[in-house]
Amino acid sequence: MHAFDVLSDPVRRRTLELIAQKEHASGEIVNVIEAEFGISQSAVSQHLRILRDAGFALVRREGARRCYSIDPTGFEDVQGWLDKLRGYWDSKMESLATEIERGKRSGTA
Repeated sequence: MHAFDVLSDPVRRRTLELIAQKEHASGEIVNVIEAEFGISQSAVSQHLRILRDAGFALVRREGARRCYSIDPTGFEDVQGWLDKLRGYWDSKMESLATEIERGKRSGTA
């Protein structure tokens, strides 16, 4: 699944917001997501699996508990795509800044 497909789901985005704050046990995540979205524990588990498989979440076993935290690996594709767009806009903004400076020097700005 492509990174943007993973991030397009509001349940997965909210889950990432939770684990970005701090590591959470799966039960804590289930409680929040169930309350906010009205979905089952099983559905939340499926979303957590997708986040793990896509490289957005890490899981650590602590006895019988599973604890989730952010995995920065999944964000590399997103960052790469944003960097491409940023490069486009950076050059446009530099051109605009040049034109503004020319206008200031000529007294028209």
